[in-house]
Order: sequence, then C-alpha cells, then structure tokens
Amino acid sequence: MGFQQGLSGLNASSKNLEVIGHNVANANTIGNKSSRAEFGDMYAAAISGAGATSIGIGVNLQAVTQQFTQGNITTTENPLDLAINGNGFFEVSNGSSQTLYTRNGQFQADKNGFIVNNAGMKLIGYPVDRFGVIQPGAAVPISLPTAGVNPSVTSKVAIEMNLDARKATTLPAGTPQIDFTDAKTYNDATSVRVFDLKGQDVALTYYFQKAATDTWNVYATANGTSVNVDASGNPLPVTSISFPPNGGAPTSPAGTVPMNIPASTNAAGAAAMAIPGVALDLRGATQFGSAFGVTSMVQDGYAAGQLAGVSIEKTGVVMATYSNGQSKPAGQLELATFKNPQGLSALGGNVWARTFTSGDPTLGTPGSGNLGVLQSGALEESNTDLTAELVNMITAQRIYQANAQTIKTQDQVLQTLVNLR
Repeated sequence: MGFQQGLSGLNASSKNLEVIGHNVANANTIGNKSSRAEFGDMYAAAISGAGATSIGIGVNLQAVTQQFTQGNITTTENPLDLAINGNGFFEVSNGSSQTLYTRNGQFQADKNGFIVNNAGMKLIGYPVDRFGVIQPGAAVPISLPTAGVNPSVTSKVAIEMNLDARKATTLPAGTPQIDFTDAKTYNDATSVRVFDLKGQDVALTYYFQKAATDTWNVYATANGTSVNVDASGNPLPVTSISFPPNGGAPTSPAGTVPMNIPASTNAAGAAAMAIPGVALDLRGATQFGSAFGVTSMVQDGYAAGQLAGVSIEKTGVVMATYSNGQSKPAGQLELATFKNPQGLSALGGNVWARTFTSGDPTLGTPGSGNLGVLQSGALEESNTDLTAELVNMITAQRIYQANAQTIKTQDQVLQTLVNLR
C-alpha cells in the first residue's frame, strides 16, 4: 500500500513549515539569512534495475540551505554599527583559537576598549603601530585607543594671500620702521596660532608693509613680541617680498624663509617656549589690484588632545578623532569571503563557522578584490521576504493536507479490501 509516500510527504511538509517558521521568526534579526528546504524524490531500486514502471516511495529532505543575498541597509545613530554592502563576513573571535563569521554589524566597545558584538565576541582586524600606521598581516582583535595624542611643535607656516597693489607705501623715513600699535606704519595684518614643544599656543601675527612698488616688508610678532629685532630692540622684517610687474608669484624669496620665534608670555601670563627654525612659505602670495585677503593659512603644529570619537570608513579603517582636531587610524577591519558560503555551519547567534565544504576563507580589506564596502552607522536587515514566506506557508499547509488525504484514501482502499467477503 502507498502509506510510505503520504507519510514521507507529511514529514517533508512539516520540515518545510519549520524552515518557513524559522525565517518568519528571524524577519527582524540583523544580518540574518533566510533558509530554504530542498527536497528529493525516493525510489526503491531492484538489483536488476527499476525499469520504466517503477513508482517512487516518497520524498526526503536533502538539505536546508541559507540564501546569502544582500539584505536592505538601514541607517542608525551608532557609529560602531556596520553594514557590508556586497560580499564578505565580519571576523569575530570567541576567545579561543576559533574564528567565527557574521553579517551582523551590531558592535560596541567593551570596558577594555575592544570592539565586540552582543555575545562579547571581539571584532578582528589589523592593528596599528605607535605612529598610527596600519600593520597588515596577522589579524588581531581591534581595540580603541584610550590615551590622547601628544602635542606637535610647529615647523612650517604657509600663507596664500593677495596684497593690494593699489595701496600707498607706508615705510616711515626714520626708525623704528614700524610701530605695531600704529596702523599708519603698515598696510595689512593677519594672525595664526602656532604651538611650542608643550603644545602651548602662540599668537603669531604678520604685518605687511608696502616699502616700494612691488616690494613688501613682512614683520611678525609672537604674543606681541617682535620675532626679529636689531641691536637696539627695534623690529626688523622677517623677509621682504618682491613681485614681478604683473603681480604674480613672488620673484623673491624663492623658497621658504627660516624664522625663529622667541620665547614669549601669553595673555594669561604663562611663558611660551621658543620655536626655532619655522619655515615660512610665502610663495602663494600675489599682488593684484584687489583688496587684501588671506585665502589659506596652514601650520603643522597642534596641542595635546584627548579622544573625542571614533568613526569607521568604507575601507574598514577605524579613525580616532581627538579634541585638538587631529585624527589617526586605530586599526582596519578584515573581511572574509568563501567560495561556497552555503557550506558554512550555522552556530546560532548570527555567526557561522567554516567547514570543509565551505573551504578556507579568502581574506582582505573592505572594497578590495570582490569584497564589499562598509557603511558605518548602518545595519543590514534580514533578507527574509515576509510576503513570500507567508505565501510559502499557505502552500506548505495545502501540501500537508494533500499528503494527509493520500493516507486517508489508502486507508479507505485497505478498509474496502478487508470488507471483501
């Protein structure tokens, strides 16, 4: 009798409903990949072959495969939330020698500064050396920096500006040749903050005095103290700028000008250290018949700073930003991809483990090779299509009912045979 077919169909339909129920239950699970039940028919083959009239004996569950398609990406407010747009898995460590893989990018920092998921597994990537240079190679758990950054003394200042060619000369006949308190002895001024070895800021002010046609004297003060003086203490120019007749790039100085900034006292009364050997670059100056204006003022020093925040770039570089405006890498994430991701072993908790079937992982940084890029402050939703799953559930229910009907029909046929007289 054909009870075997109906019974196998009931079992198969029940397993299919379980898979559908699992998909529906995880419709809101971040990084979840939906599963699909895959079935195969069964035949009882005779020794000499089944022949053309063989009837199958039912169905069996061959595999439950996960579908690694891209889920929708939704934005969040957490900069440590990560979404992979494309191929790849995050690598996480469970504290043992085993490396696990996940698409769930819900990360946060633990009390020791490591980036971890909700299960406490540490995110793996490349570390940095003490200079902030990423060290590719063996991946380790990424830890966020806790210490601040040391100050850096100013070594160069570059000014890009236009000096107004229409202005009259202001060079006095006698000495001193400039009075910083008298605006009639110079034409224009601008300021920039520079930093000494301790990271103390020094107010450096430049004064531009038109000495003759196409020639300008440049004076400077540090916290109100003249940078360059003569034997009598009168201010001297740091340098002079000479322009060609068309007012374009200066003909002199041809390169940077060395400038020694003396020790001074700031507005609060604290003593600032001397800053020797500052390279002043004025090659970006022009002298056209338009108003004085500074378009760029760049110096390379900075004060000490404390960690202010962390961001992750699309290439996986973890950038630490500091209160002094500086930033430097704190590590770089490593992603893994597999030739057969469906061969991965699902361990629950949104993680998978490699198997012989999946093959060894191919490792790299986000955006390299066939690996996807990262989106910080975002998460990948489950790829479960809830509408499709509900339709599949109805279909599976009807198939279950149909298999139950075959058993009922076989029972009625058997009852008819029993009742023969």
